[in-house]
Amino acid sequence: MTENSELEFEHDDFDFETIDEELLVDERCQQVLKLFYLFLQQQGMGLEKASDMAFSADLYLRDYLIDFGRQNIVRPQPGVVSKFAGSWFITHTLDPDSAVLERHLEAISELYRYMHRQHLISAYELAFLMKETRDVEYYRQRIDSFLNIAADGFVEWDAACPAHF
Repeated sequence: MTENSELEFEHDDFDFETIDEELLVDERCQQVLKLFYLFLQQQGMGLEKASDMAFSADLYLRDYLIDFGRQNIVRPQPGVVSKFAGSWFITHTLDPDSAVLERHLEAISELYRYMHRQHLISAYELAFLMKETRDVEYYRQRIDSFLNIAADGFVEWDAACPAHF
């Protein structure tokens, strides 16, 4: 695989049911992430920033979409980023911080733009994903309200934006 390689995957290549299929999908995700990292550098992004972006994209793809959500990464559904940013990130982070979340959202946005350039997602999918990555004020409010939960308030907080699919 060269630095200028284009991704040559079919949408079904990211479907999985068994552990063996999941391991193959995980390897394919790693390939996507490596090419995404190289692409960012080719676009003039510095090594450290490209590395940070790839790290955030990795968290989103492999930890959230694959491991937690059991989702096909190239068949995004409306609400997928909102569930990540408005719930999963908050409840799976020791000290959720809006600045850290915003860096993740920037990476997710760049990742989906890259995936669209590679014909892995449609323009329609890109549009709703970009809208969700820009809803920063809502996610800040979700973090603040999470940090201020009292007594048994988690159930109500979670019901407003559940992480599960």
